[in-house]
Amino acid sequence: MTTSNKAAERHLLVTVRSKPAHRPRVQELLLELVPLVRSEAGCLYYHLFRRADDPDAFVLAAGWANDAAVAAHPTHPAVPGVLERVLPLLASPWEVLPIRRVSENPA
Repeated sequence: MTTSNKAAERHLLVTVRSKPAHRPRVQELLLELVPLVRSEAGCLYYHLFRRADDPDAFVLAAGWANDAAVAAHPTHPAVPGVLERVLPLLASPWEVLPIRRVSENPA
């Protein structure tokens, strides 16, 4: 993982909703991405969560050092293959929420 300055950082919360019957496979595919994305240049963090109130909804929390790292993410060799396998299993399109960090990192 990379260190970054707060002004340049880019953070995303991505909601992924699986079809109920495909929830285990969607989780498996999204977990497959975690170590691969974490190894990308400019990745600050990459975590997968499942919503407590909706077991079919997953949330990816991703932090990137800058815009260039975000732009390079879709070109990572593993990403297109996983997306191709997961998209037919989803109940709706991904929801991307770009956010900015306002707090400081603890020392």
